[in-house]
Amino acid sequence: MSETTSITPTRPYMVRALYQWIEDNDLTPYLMVDATAENVQIPTEHVQDGRIVLNIASRATGNMSMENDYIHFSARFGGVSQDIWVPLTAVLGIYAKENSQGMFFDPNEYDNYQPEGDSPIAAKNSPTAAPKPKRDNKAGLKVLK
Repeated sequence: MSETTSITPTRPYMVRALYQWIEDNDLTPYLMVDATAENVQIPTEHVQDGRIVLNIASRATGNMSMENDYIHFSARFGGVSQDIWVPLTAVLGIYAKENSQGMFFDPNEYDNYQPEGDSPIAAKNSPTAAPKPKRDNKAGLKVLK
């Protein structure tokens, strides 16, 4: 392996693993986000000191998608449903509300990372990009005789 090879950051994998661990233990996963980062789509009225803490429990979100470049879900704020987009570069940490166990990340982890394509992460998965078409809500099972 050459020194110029850019390995993928660990942050997306750790966020998914900790999210699953927190949910498996019936705790509430909180995501701390840098609200000043590029391409963050969040309710700005809830930002404090340039950060926002989001409850990302499965019971509090809809259509959660945790990819290697971003986290996307819908949630209600003040009774109004909003689409939330958080690039993984903006994730500061994930932890359980009840006991504060979790992980906070090195803010410089993405400094020297360049994805394989020449386009930056944000351009590929920005909230202004065309959303994926929704799948019909049809059952995926058939009765076979």
